[in-house]
Amino acid sequence: MSSQPRIPINNEKYKESILTALADGDMVNVMNSAVIQPKSISDIIKETDISHTTAYRKAKWMVENGLLVIEKIVVSKDGKKFSLLKSVFKSINIKYEYDRVTVEIEQNVDVLHKVAQRIFSLDS
Repeated sequence: MSSQPRIPINNEKYKESILTALADGDMVNVMNSAVIQPKSISDIIKETDISHTTAYRKAKWMVENGLLVIEKIVVSKDGKKFSLLKSVFKSINIKYEYDRVTVEIEQNVDVLHKVAQRIFSLDS
């Protein structure tokens, strides 16, 4: 059973982004891969067998639309930078009832904590 309250999504654009992602198998795979722990695109590609180009394109769209967050940027030993992505949602409920679609989400607490840390660290 879930311990976090479900939050209704009232912003139509955000609701549409969520529904678009859920209708796309590759985006669902990306969200599933990054819900428990942050993952690099390379790790997501290995786990899901999504093509390189598709994974980057869809992950970029999901970050731009608020479905994934960049949890941190890592610099490898050879100096290359890459992002670790995490899903914003722990779960999503959708209900259709005569001409009305309701979307409720359970936020990924770890992600909220990281975002709050970043916001408050900017004040220092």
